[in-house]
Amino acid sequence: MADTSARMLRLLSLLQTHRYWPGGELAERLAVSPRTLRRDVDRLRELGYPVQATRGVAGGYQLRAGAALPPLLLDDAEAVAVAVGLRTAAAGAVTGVGETSVRALAKIVQLLPPRLRRQVDAVAAFTTPAPWGGPTLDAGLLTAIALACRAEEELRFDYTDRAGERSRRRVEPHRLVALGGRWYLVAFDLDRDDWRTFRVDRLAEPTATGRRVRPRQPPGGDAAAYVQRAVAGAGIRQQVLVDVAAPAAEVARVVGGWGSVAEVDGGSCRLRMEVDSLAWPAMVLGAVGAPFTIVEPAELTDRVRAMGELFLRSAPSAAPAE
Repeated sequence: MADTSARMLRLLSLLQTHRYWPGGELAERLAVSPRTLRRDVDRLRELGYPVQATRGVAGGYQLRAGAALPPLLLDDAEAVAVAVGLRTAAAGAVTGVGETSVRALAKIVQLLPPRLRRQVDAVAAFTTPAPWGGPTLDAGLLTAIALACRAEEELRFDYTDRAGERSRRRVEPHRLVALGGRWYLVAFDLDRDDWRTFRVDRLAEPTATGRRVRPRQPPGGDAAAYVQRAVAGAGIRQQVLVDVAAPAAEVARVVGGWGSVAEVDGGSCRLRMEVDSLAWPAMVLGAVGAPFTIVEPAELTDRVRAMGELFLRSAPSAAPAE
């Protein structure tokens, strides 16, 4: 029985890593007869895995998407969260795991039923990934807002502003934008007859009303730029200019929505940021991992030097040569 269970797990793993397996090749991989392979496939079907078979000389097997999520020990919300996380990693937000994430994502997405694929697609289509995290959010919260954006449906929710005052809001949602480690909803506030930016971590109980709305464009037509202006107007900001010895596209992938990158030539660019604290651009420059020259402000040079000295003091000393 143990051998049978191990073989079925191996069969399932093979089906999830290859879109189509000729029957003979699959049986050879498992070191079983075609008859045993057919029995194992039938067992997987009994467990809910939608294995499709093609008859004939060139016949084979493949795992297809079904009407319901197969028993992967994940509930719907977990499956969406995993797929969204893998999409972010596959896009390069996490260094060194892109290729692995693409393979894992391919396995999961091909098994997602249409209703869950729509949720994953909604989050991807109506969000801009953040390079670093901020307040912890429920994946279901982001999904609910993204689906309302996608469906162009009126959205209602409770909102707590920076002063701690709570109110019920009624909006036409436009986009979710990630900036400064936080998620923001850009929406047209129906009761105030104007555009507003809402921090998602201050938002609760989003409910789509079912009423379809006519798409609008935020002032300037760019949701990310609108959020940047709104955040900049909320407090005193410092302008940061840094010349980086790396291609603009590479730097932009790390910086994300934190700033703007202008190409100087094929191997260098100028990074511009507006920040509340100089600690953040210092961390961003460390993440870029390329030589740079600080143009302004001079205080950033002191901050970078202090961080460098801290890292040097904290790093373990190299082992003496034998």
